Amino acid sequence: MTTIGLVLGSTRPGRRCHLIGEWVAKCAAARGDGVDYVVLDLADFDLPVLDEPLPAKWGRYEHDHTRRWAAAVGPCDGFVFITPEYNHAEPGALKNAIDFLFDEWSHKAAGFVTYGTQGGYRAAESLRLVLAELHVATVRQQVAVNLSTDFEITDPTQPGIYQPAAHHEQHLATLLDEVVAWSTALAPVRSKRAIA
Repeated sequence: MTTIGLVLGSTRPGRRCHLIGEWVAKCAAARGDGVDYVVLDLADFDLPVLDEPLPAKWGRYEHDHTRRWAAAVGPCDGFVFITPEYNHAEPGALKNAIDFLFDEWSHKAAGFVTYGTQGGYRAAESLRLVLAELHVATVRQQVAVNLSTDFEITDPTQPGIYQPAAHHEQHLATLLDEVVAWSTALAPVRSKRAIA
């Protein structure tokens, strides 16, 4: 069975990431495509700023928090990163979490559901560069959630209510189709690497 990790990329108090993540998980589950979609919420892993003494490529993790994170990421065949845009890029917590690992990401596929005042496009563009170094194939389709039009926010200190525009569901369906297809296509590459 193909497993796709839905990575919630913000740990910030008052974040909106979990609201969008719940919508992604619900839409994914409704597909009935035989794929196992698992939520990987960075807030549940309590990763410190990268503290492993050896480069991640070596795969020799000293800390329990790294091993726990690796055990969650490793079984996934692909990923959907649900992330805000902070200052034209992904949040530091997400970049830090990515940097903890190497082989657990390699030869897999990824797509992006981003959000921000302008849809979060630049977070995805930044992540494409980061993930390319880890041998992750990123798909073209993206869901770009606009905080001004897709959320009802009455109190800026609260997450508000997520009300996605109708076109987001079709974009998400295409994104998931692409991530699953690429994840499946890359399975022989992952298999050869495991044997080597």
